[in-house]
Amino acid sequence: MSRRLGAAVVAIATLAGCSSNGQPQDELMVSDNPVAATAAHSPAPATTPTGTVLPLSAVSAAIVDDRTRTLAVAVDNPPGLRLYDLDNLSSEPRTVDLATAAESLTLAAEGGPLLASTGKTVVRVSLPAAEVAPSSVDGTAANAATYRDSTLVAVRDRKSVAVLEGAGTRMITGGLLSADQVYAVGDRAAVLDRLRNAVFELDVAKGTVGEGLRAGQGATNGTVDRFGRILVTDTRGGALLAFSLDPLLMRQRFPVPGGPYAIAFDPRRDLAWVTLTETNEVVGFDVAGEQPEQRYRFPTVGQPNSVAVDPASGRVVVASANGGGVQVIEP
Repeated sequence: MSRRLGAAVVAIATLAGCSSNGQPQDELMVSDNPVAATAAHSPAPATTPTGTVLPLSAVSAAIVDDRTRTLAVAVDNPPGLRLYDLDNLSSEPRTVDLATAAESLTLAAEGGPLLASTGKTVVRVSLPAAEVAPSSVDGTAANAATYRDSTLVAVRDRKSVAVLEGAGTRMITGGLLSADQVYAVGDRAAVLDRLRNAVFELDVAKGTVGEGLRAGQGATNGTVDRFGRILVTDTRGGALLAFSLDPLLMRQRFPVPGGPYAIAFDPRRDLAWVTLTETNEVVGFDVAGEQPEQRYRFPTVGQPNSVAVDPASGRVVVASANGGGVQVIEP
């Protein structure tokens, strides 16, 4: 079953098709790429990165909290967080030790706490005090998001989404091959499954996985914009995708060559910042119109696997996954 929107054909995940030999075939799988997409390998930077670069070891995630003026980055060795004063980046950052390196950082709300998905734990870090409160998860916590009064956690190896509610936990399962990122969009929620290259609706109240739509040839990361859409990078397919959840539709597919990977959204300027790991660049797209329009393009540090944006100033933070440091750009 499929829907057509413009030139894009998107498949509904709740049904499976059949191959020519009569065997079941998952319409959302990419048959010649049975593994999840990852960031494209970066060449050595050939151009000096724009802006300033803070020396730091390999970074796995970065995020900005506007209210507390905090830049948080997750480092791998030793595993932990570095919390910078966004208005005085030359000052010594606060350090938060973690048992395992954090794969992703999200904000539970403006002003914190910060949610660090690390190993079998989601660690809540208050801002700016940096007090730590861990919550255990049965499986590998890949990503977390606040949904109403609960926390949704993508549990990759369990192929499910955990719902943390007070002292209790329940699981949303069904139809997923991998749960990699979760998104809360108003009263609705969704999950990105990298193995199925699809975005799936979640019915949190019922605890079920709903319809799914194909997300290109190899989706990796996403964020929510102020228009209630989920913006997703199709790393293998070289595209920026936009999905609505009411109803679940692919609204846009815009070509972005260069291995698009990390993405962050500036709600005050309607800019989606996307890193291109094949070319060591970050591009700013105005996404308020009928299709994205490029506004900025800057050279970055090597292997720019993380990006964050400060809505107050418009500054963009790009972090290197191979030790190139943390780059701060002022467009």
